[in-house]
Amino acid sequence: MCGIVGFTGKKNAAPFLLEGLEKLEYRGYDSAGIAVLAENGIKTKKTVERIKTLKEKTDNGAQLCGTIGIGHTRWATHGAPSEENAHPHLSPDAKFAVVHNGIIENYLELKEELAAEGVSFKSETDTEVVPCLLEKYYEGDFFEAVTKAVARLEGSYALGIICTDCPDTLIAVRKFSPLIIGVSKEANYIASDVTAIVSQTKEVIYIDDGEIAVLSPEGVSFFDKDKNPLQKQISVVNWDINAAEKGGYEHFMMKEIMEQPRSVEQTVESRIHGREIIFENLKLDEGKLRHIDKIDIVACGSAYHAGVVGKYVFEELLRIPTLVDLASEYRYRNPLANSKTLTVIISQSGETADTLAALKEAKRKGAHTLSIVNVVGSSIAKESDDVIYTWAGPEIAVATTKGYSTQVAVLYLFAIWAARILKSSDEEYIESLFDSLRELPENIQKILDNSEDIKALAEKCGDPHSLFFIGRNIDYAVSLEASLKLKEISYIHSEAYAAGELKHGTISLIEEGRTVIALACYEKLFDKLLSNIKEVKARGANIIACVTEGHSAVLSEANDVIFIPQTHPLLTASLEVIPFQLYSYYVSLFKGCDIDKPRNLAKSVTVE
Repeated sequence: MCGIVGFTGKKNAAPFLLEGLEKLEYRGYDSAGIAVLAENGIKTKKTVERIKTLKEKTDNGAQLCGTIGIGHTRWATHGAPSEENAHPHLSPDAKFAVVHNGIIENYLELKEELAAEGVSFKSETDTEVVPCLLEKYYEGDFFEAVTKAVARLEGSYALGIICTDCPDTLIAVRKFSPLIIGVSKEANYIASDVTAIVSQTKEVIYIDDGEIAVLSPEGVSFFDKDKNPLQKQISVVNWDINAAEKGGYEHFMMKEIMEQPRSVEQTVESRIHGREIIFENLKLDEGKLRHIDKIDIVACGSAYHAGVVGKYVFEELLRIPTLVDLASEYRYRNPLANSKTLTVIISQSGETADTLAALKEAKRKGAHTLSIVNVVGSSIAKESDDVIYTWAGPEIAVATTKGYSTQVAVLYLFAIWAARILKSSDEEYIESLFDSLRELPENIQKILDNSEDIKALAEKCGDPHSLFFIGRNIDYAVSLEASLKLKEISYIHSEAYAAGELKHGTISLIEEGRTVIALACYEKLFDKLLSNIKEVKARGANIIACVTEGHSAVLSEANDVIFIPQTHPLLTASLEVIPFQLYSYYVSLFKGCDIDKPRNLAKSVTVE
């Protein structure tokens, strides 16, 4: 959730730390701070406002002179947002400064132990035990003190640590929380996200769980938990800083909505050779695939909604029972998985804490794990038996758009690939789906070209107090995502319901003027959905309907109608979500909401 940056080089650290934290603002935070090792000790500056305030407090970093430092954006877990609870945290003797992402699960036990030894704590955080442990174990060897302190920690952590006795050494440690190392001739860096450092270097090293990195301006050394040296491979980031900038758009969310035709095309076409679909280095070969008798799709948030689409597609094409589970529920319900289970893990960041834990649970039970992620080298990607990258490029806005769309595209690709092998569906049907899949980018673009119509609709609808999305089959799957988009950035109460459930309680909430958005693009069930529209209209609802081109019957029933291009019935999810990404964006824009950084939310949920 939070963001970490660190720098050791030959120039002033503070300007980079501030710039890096700005690049990580999209992850969500409620306080921020930096620490720089100056000639007369460690100097810190903190704020409970935006990074802009931190820059003003430090004159863009000029007031903190030193060539090594660490920075942090905090999303409160232990203790309210305050400067006392903001990172970095210092040891009582001010010899060590620490930034931390994650949760120290045994911090109360450690805090009681240290308090009994006379340590006085200044914050309510779990993190403060770390610098206190460092002081306790320090006997002149910085590295040794870190290894001893880390050995006492239980839970998840990514740590950046500096010490006054080692004026150019930055130590980083990772367990279950994202952290990367950036390397260059001028300086070396740590960050929780490549976005923070890509303006400085494209060469990165992924640090694995339990590993320790020791950085200086001259280089980086790596060690395992037993202090044995490691050799690590440098990876090259394949996108530049322009990919993480707004490119003339007012918000990252709109930029990323508009990037979807290119992102989906990249996701699909990079796997197609002639008419073949090829996933490189996939261990799930024909023999293993034929052995599978159940598929579990596990994810959180929008990725879970992509998985609901996947369930309908997998069961239709593969004829294999498919369950979709929230990762936070899967890991605690003793799931029925074995060597005949394929567990599909979906996560944009590849660092989602509950999803990572669910992945490990599935592996423990013997399932074959396939992850669909965007971030190369992420924890989920490395833990999985197989990984398919979405190639969406950096997604900065907290509310996912192209991340969701490319996840759904990968699910389509995988389903077609597997159906061809299993011969589980009519060949002509599969090939029709394949051809329509390749047309998705063009059809998405057609919808985006009419974005002004959606803008006008959003302005007309104003700020509804509460509304409902209804749909059936794949339309219902998309209604879940459409509803989430609206509520997470506009703060409007919105719920999604399977339209057939209206009579089982929900219809009692329909009253005069209540907005109901009806998704009716799944051809087989259009007539049934039209009946549901009539039901809510009879009770005074204001109807916005989304249908495929040609369904003029809805015009007499709905107050407003959104048309999307005709496509294969299983692919409607990729098209009908687009108008409601735009609708959510414009409603939020007219309300004056902070679209890219909605309140209380973080881009990557790296704690449970």
